Amino acid sequence: MTLWLTRIQPNLRHRDVRRDLASAVGMHHRLMMLFPDDLGPTARNHLGVLFRIEDAGPTGSPQILLQSHQRPDPNRLPAGYGTTTTKDISALIGLLTTGLAVRYRIDANAVRKPGHTTRAATGAKAVIPLSGADADEWWERQAEERSGLKLTSTHSTPLIAARGERHQDKRQIKHARTRFEGTAVITDHTTLQQRILEGIGRGKSYGCGLLSLAPLTTPAR
Repeated sequence: MTLWLTRIQPNLRHRDVRRDLASAVGMHHRLMMLFPDDLGPTARNHLGVLFRIEDAGPTGSPQILLQSHQRPDPNRLPAGYGTTTTKDISALIGLLTTGLAVRYRIDANAVRKPGHTTRAATGAKAVIPLSGADADEWWERQAEERSGLKLTSTHSTPLIAARGERHQDKRQIKHARTRFEGTAVITDHTTLQQRILEGIGRGKSYGCGLLSLAPLTTPAR
């Protein structure tokens, strides 16, 4: 399957950019507009759309990373929205072999789901956001038990929650986010490649779950 990575350098003077960056729901809808309109209610899954807002780079403004199975059409962005570059990363994903040391980055929605008995007895929410050591443990389980990685270092940073209003029912959404980055060794490249395609955790429509990897130039310690 072909995999595309698009980098959007948004123009912060553009009104639509400022509005989209302030709303995870708005950004999701903006990015989905780069693809055909007739793909049905599971279009995001069908297209494999995942995205992440990167920190301000040399230009002083954030960048938008968009991963997808289909090449997006930047001409669908509003005039003056920003500049885009797209490349086919299928071959790079194929180079992620078992035993390779890599650097990783992911913004994830680390949560715990209480059991039915606990929810009934305490009225606990369907999911509980995790932070600190609990979030780190969540990521370790996701990486090592489900994603074919053996972590060799991890640095976690709490991020502002992804927020927005769903257009269909005006319901407010909120997804806690933590950025995990560090080094790892690939233990199962087949599982890892599938997780890269699918994304990891909840909140994939709202800027969570995109796992980025790059080979280490020196061995991980």
